[in-house]
Amino acid sequence: MIVHLDQAQFAPLMKRAAWASVFVASVLIVAKGVAWHASGSVALLGSLVDSTLDLTASLINLLAVTTALAPPDEDHRFGHGKAEPLAGLFQSMVIMGSVVFLAWRSIVRLIDPQPLEQTDIGIMVSVFAIIMTIGLVVYQSHVVSKTKSVAISADSLHYKGDLFLNMAVIAALLITSNFDLLWVDGAFGLLIAAYVAYSAWEIMRQSIDMLMDKEFDDEERDKIIELVMGNPDVKGMHDLKTRRSGLHGFIQFHVELDPDMNLRQAHAVADEVEATVGEHFPHSEILIHTDPFGLEMIHPHEEVH
Repeated sequence: MIVHLDQAQFAPLMKRAAWASVFVASVLIVAKGVAWHASGSVALLGSLVDSTLDLTASLINLLAVTTALAPPDEDHRFGHGKAEPLAGLFQSMVIMGSVVFLAWRSIVRLIDPQPLEQTDIGIMVSVFAIIMTIGLVVYQSHVVSKTKSVAISADSLHYKGDLFLNMAVIAALLITSNFDLLWVDGAFGLLIAAYVAYSAWEIMRQSIDMLMDKEFDDEERDKIIELVMGNPDVKGMHDLKTRRSGLHGFIQFHVELDPDMNLRQAHAVADEVEATVGEHFPHSEILIHTDPFGLEMIHPHEEVH
């Protein structure tokens, strides 16, 4: 038996979140570009590179979200949810390329420190970036809590880190300008590069997990077993399999029922189990196969949970 979920209520939220990300990244690129040109700070350059990548990632997310929300068709019976992790994987590879560039510029600045100019504009732009980013993250967090979108979640993760990145830029500009420690700018540039690389790895890991159909975590699987076995008519269950694809979760398992139960009764029990599991995992398709209790004695090779 299968439960199908209606994504119509989530589509506007996800698309607005994706467009909001594009808007914020575009505004910050312009502001940081002006500030970097005026100050020459490599730490600010790192922040500018990160915002440029944010825009690229946000545009990819917008495409991925639009694709993922498309309903199943004849060629994609399970939907288009894996457009999200594919986008995340592409994002992470692009971001790693930027890390190499930023690290190289930071090392050059460490070897040959340069005085910074007009640091005030860099600080003001970074404060402005923090304010805009906080607003975006709050909205994205709201959308993720409603939709569990991997693409929006990955985008939000990166922007959350941007808050610390912009704080690091402010620190670098203040220390360099007030204490004449020119090497600090290059050092902070390397720290920012390390942070960006870590963010890229987190996005890559999550994307690969979904593309490889990784099982739900143990806590969720245990919860499914608890819900199923909580039905008094269920004598046992086995072959629990789970995976995610975009907004969709896929849950399938066998339930073991009284072998003397007729087909109508078995169907009713399966409906009850389906409704119970679906209530706790509302964005999932649930496939249940009914077996007569004791089947594992006939097929002892099957795994029983």
